[in-house]
Amino acid sequence: MTIVRTRFAPSPTGFIHLGNIRSALYPWAYARATNGVFILRIEDTDLDRSTQASVDVILEGMKWLGMDPDEGPFYQMQRMDRYREVLAKLKETGHVYPCYMSVEELDALREKQMIAKEKPRYDGTWRPEPGKVLPKIPEGVKPVLRFKNPIDGVVSWDDKVKGLIEISNQELDDLVIARPDGTPTYNFCVVVDDIDMQITHVIRGDDHVNNTPRQINIFNALGAAPPVYAHLPTVLNEMGEKMSKRNGAKAVTAYRDEGYLPDAMVNYLARLGWSHGDDEIFSREQFLQWFNLDHLGRSAAQFDEAKLKWVNAQHLKTLSEQELATRVKVFIEKDAIKTDERLPLICGLFKDRCDTLISLANWAKCFYADVIIPEEEREKHLVQSVFGALELLVDKLEGLGDSSWNKESIAAALKEVLTQTGLKMPQLAMPVRVLLMGTAQTPSLDALIAIFDPKTVVTRLKKK
Repeated sequence: MTIVRTRFAPSPTGFIHLGNIRSALYPWAYARATNGVFILRIEDTDLDRSTQASVDVILEGMKWLGMDPDEGPFYQMQRMDRYREVLAKLKETGHVYPCYMSVEELDALREKQMIAKEKPRYDGTWRPEPGKVLPKIPEGVKPVLRFKNPIDGVVSWDDKVKGLIEISNQELDDLVIARPDGTPTYNFCVVVDDIDMQITHVIRGDDHVNNTPRQINIFNALGAAPPVYAHLPTVLNEMGEKMSKRNGAKAVTAYRDEGYLPDAMVNYLARLGWSHGDDEIFSREQFLQWFNLDHLGRSAAQFDEAKLKWVNAQHLKTLSEQELATRVKVFIEKDAIKTDERLPLICGLFKDRCDTLISLANWAKCFYADVIIPEEEREKHLVQSVFGALELLVDKLEGLGDSSWNKESIAAALKEVLTQTGLKMPQLAMPVRVLLMGTAQTPSLDALIAIFDPKTVVTRLKKK
């Protein structure tokens, strides 16, 4: 039985965003679902645009999402000797020829074709054919190497997303597979890599569909069977444009820094082009158990940050208080604020109100650092008519002592104040919440106060 081998092969020419990482998620998931092998390959042959910073974001983003490769990362620039070896083989078998057409000549040819309303393409001037006399080789010109594409027949493949695709070879011109300096080009390197790495399934964005027939022809010339292809629809941004850095896409690592959970991101990204019935929320384990190539969508998916936050909120709710505390602590301590053993209780009290770790951290900070009360909250809730009740509450809370500082005793103290003052609970609770947390919207007041240090409560209530 053939072992499934998939790959993610990004170019480090800009930071990796959610549209890119979705193209990594599916090959990773398919390898995991089939007990296969997932390979990371960095296609860094564009020396002018490739950067180490972009590589770092790719590696960081994948590590954060738990999408670790089984093999790699491999770097194409470290495989140049292998590419030259295969180029020499193609030369020997007559599949490659030198082309001396200059850039200016090529531009003039394309302009002429466009005026004639023809498809711009290389016209085969330097392609050797039986009985054909080639032009005189110009002096001092280094040629490119072109792949001798078949003239007749069709290239076809059964795409796991798009179905049967057929392209006439007459639509394809002879591809440049090595530049004048001998550096091989993208489509050639990809095929050599996929052969050497024994890739069985290529799952990638549908912007590569036009490359596929060219690559299949190179596979055939090298006597190798092409992999199974699945071309994924584009991910659109919230404006309906293709997701890209130019259109405001953020680096994957930005979502980590904004307090999203990796499992929530995997859940959300999985649904941008794949489905399992009506299931919206699922664990990583469920996703890998369910995933296959038969339920990949054919339509472009649109990113929706509100939906992502909702998915993240659902995953937050499933985490234990201790697990949340471990994750939230990192965000709190970024502001040089120290936490303590109460943090799990705080996370448990507030997690149902939060959609990111940062929003949960912001609640938790109120227990460890001074609170700034917005002026509108102060004017609305800290009014003269409740000051007496607040003083009475302080007296009763101070009388509890540390040993009786619990939810039940605090609830009894609140009830006594209401009875003695004739106030309704909201009339007392709102100003207390504002003084303690800076907002009138918090969880149950007795549970809230019980987590606070008693001295902090008394101090804040006296600052009315």
